Amino acid sequence: MKNFFAAMTAVVVLLMNSLALAAVEPKILAESAILVEASTGRIIYERSADVEREPASMTKMLTCILALEKLKPLEEVRMSRAAVLTEDNTLNWSENDSVSALDMITAVMLVSENGGAVALAQTVAGDVSQFADIMNDKARAIGCKNSHFANPNGLPNFNHYSTAADMARIAVYCLKNADFCKIVETRRTSIRWIYPSDKWVELNNTNELLSKYKGANGIKTGWTRAAGGCLAASAKRGEVELIAIVMRSPDQDTRFDDVTELFNYGFEHVRMVEGIAKERTDKKIFVRGGKQATIHVGAKDDLNFPLMAAEDSKLLKVTYDLPKVVDANNDIHEGQVLGEAVLSYNGKPVARVPLVAREDVREGFSLGSLFVTLAAPFLS
Repeated sequence: MKNFFAAMTAVVVLLMNSLALAAVEPKILAESAILVEASTGRIIYERSADVEREPASMTKMLTCILALEKLKPLEEVRMSRAAVLTEDNTLNWSENDSVSALDMITAVMLVSENGGAVALAQTVAGDVSQFADIMNDKARAIGCKNSHFANPNGLPNFNHYSTAADMARIAVYCLKNADFCKIVETRRTSIRWIYPSDKWVELNNTNELLSKYKGANGIKTGWTRAAGGCLAASAKRGEVELIAIVMRSPDQDTRFDDVTELFNYGFEHVRMVEGIAKERTDKKIFVRGGKQATIHVGAKDDLNFPLMAAEDSKLLKVTYDLPKVVDANNDIHEGQVLGEAVLSYNGKPVARVPLVAREDVREGFSLGSLFVTLAAPFLS
């Protein structure tokens, strides 16, 4: 009987917590929105997050991460006639003007330089159409499910659309790049032309949250009449880092208010707990055909996991997707991925971390490895 009442009390507490969370849901005007934890991408809140909409200049997150990955920082980016004639020549470019790739990426992210995005696309891929193909390939690789990109800047195009959920996936990916993070958290800077060499300009970030919201550290504003107010934003307080996406806010000011509401909700209700710890994932598996019979394996990284107020960390469990025997053909190298550590909450997988070799094992012979070879059918 005592166990029954204890169980009922637990159910009531969880129900009350859930009702309390529902009662304080963020009050936003954006037609689509999503709030995720940055390191895992776990969804904290969403509204019409899979509805296809125009992403406006949030598109430039994808453009700039591709440019960072494919161009050298000091590589010259030249303005073509097409780039100069692109709508909103924010920095008063002339044909054949040029700056470094890093400075152009900075201009595109801070002041939403449309022509600069075209110049980056042409430098990476030769023309905008081919760059759009690269964008779409990258979006699919990141995990985007309902997006198609037709240009590098987000100007209106019938075949250019995304969703709040896909924009969040792109943002999570981008924030894993240290150079990207450094750019998008910059409030004010200047860039200098390579040609003409006497030209320079100061840039002020269009993301007002950087100076108005505690912990704000990115990412990208967006606005067209067709798309409405759009904003991809990030903020970090303590161990919690959040990413918020809003699409079709009524105007350019409301998008900042909407994201502020989302962040306030997230920081109030999300906490980070230990999920997978490198130091506690030391495993030993057998080696066949190696100069030693076993190898130590462990998690590549630590992983903390976001829990909501009503959730219990005791329901987190780590399991290991790891073979009992590995072959040393062509050697096993330290850092080589051999399996996965799987974090589950209440029996449902929620995150994964690669399990990697913690030492080298050379191909060869040992008595122990010979035994493993003979016993492999019984070990597997």
